[in-house]
Amino acid sequence: MLKKNINRKELANKIYKNVGFSKNISSKIVDSFFETLISEIIKTNKVKISAFGTFSVLKKKARIGRNPKTKIEAKITQRKVVKFKASSLLKENLNKND
Repeated sequence: MLKKNINRKELANKIYKNVGFSKNISSKIVDSFFETLISEIIKTNKVKISAFGTFSVLKKKARIGRNPKTKIEAKITQRKVVKFKASSLLKENLNKND
């Protein structure tokens, strides 16, 4: 299976082809979507997109980690990470073709 990442430009191109907006407007739509998503995650710590999934913020504690190559221990600071949980509808669609 070939791993294929999609970037903002490709998303804008798909909107351009499928919806018919200009490339400039399609690019602004994609940028605006991600800016809105990021700002809402920061503000509310949780964003649910119906039939797609939920983005939520987790707080990880500080801990001691180890570099697997050099075996040197290092302190990993506490931080926030974003977790994504797929909706059941998305999971069903992913597994439909199996």
